Amino acid sequence: MFDSLIHLTGLPVQSFAIAVAAVFTAGLVRGFAGFGLSAILMASIVTIIPPVELIPICYILEGAASIAMFRGGMKDADMTVVWGLVIGSAIGVPIGLFATTTIDPELSKLIALLIIFCLTAAQLFHIRPKFLATKMGLSASGVTAGIATGLASVGGMVVALYVLARRADAKIMRASLVMFLFIGMFTSLVYLLLYDVMNLQAFWRGVILSPVVLVGVFLGSLLFRPSLAHLYKRVCLLLLISLCLLGLGRQIF
Repeated sequence: MFDSLIHLTGLPVQSFAIAVAAVFTAGLVRGFAGFGLSAILMASIVTIIPPVELIPICYILEGAASIAMFRGGMKDADMTVVWGLVIGSAIGVPIGLFATTTIDPELSKLIALLIIFCLTAAQLFHIRPKFLATKMGLSASGVTAGIATGLASVGGMVVALYVLARRADAKIMRASLVMFLFIGMFTSLVYLLLYDVMNLQAFWRGVILSPVVLVGVFLGSLLFRPSLAHLYKRVCLLLLISLCLLGLGRQIF
């Protein structure tokens, strides 16, 4: 049974074990922070699986996590903002996917890590461009999130930066991120199929790893306390910074 699962993923046993550990950690982070699943995966295993192969896996895992967290997201989210971001993202995703599928895989890994590092650093150091809090900023954030999704599946990080600029309540921010990721997965699927990024192997990898991410999301949701949201976020961002630096070091040296 285990050998059959490994065969379906097309990964060596050691790489599969690393992927399982990364997926569980990413699910845990997603459960209590509302974002960061794909960023954690990209930063931790992009040197094992290139971005073009990781993006559809992240898509399936984000979908599983979003469905699990849908109820709370719908209740607390700012849906006006969510729809603005979703529409902008639908425009940006094909741009990012085009770039990912046409550039060299090694360069693609480096770009993905740099994007995650810059977005994480911006949040960690509370960089809040006032422009993002405007109506124009909403549209720009959506398109940028779509491009980031196509390049490295980290559109949620861009949206988190937008919400931070609006100084929204932590509970609303978390719920809005959940809803953005949930609705966005429907438009993203169309582009993943058009660009032939979502293939049979990617599908099986995502399906096999889905139970692992759901366990992480469930435990993370149990740990979530609104009063400690600022601590969760800082821990997540420091983890992402560390993973990015480690990944960049491996790519460069």
